[in-house]
Amino acid sequence: MRRSAISIPSNIAEGFKRYHAKEYKQFLYIALGSVAEPETQIMIAKEIGLLDDTKMNFINEKLDHTSKMLSSLISKLR
Repeated sequence: MRRSAISIPSNIAEGFKRYHAKEYKQFLYIALGSVAEPETQIMIAKEIGLLDDTKMNFINEKLDHTSKMLSSLISKLR
């Protein structure tokens, strides 16, 4: 879970250091896709009893917020 969560800001940072906006946008799309990884892992953790509903909902809200921020940034780069 930590590695998949770390890949989100890592892709944002790597894309930001690229020279072209098109490359940056591509890395933002990769980061957006990376949001799905911890979402899936959290669902599995809930199913096998490692997370309760409260914790799962809290984390999912944070991931949803991150996803919306990335989508907004991508749309501003168009």
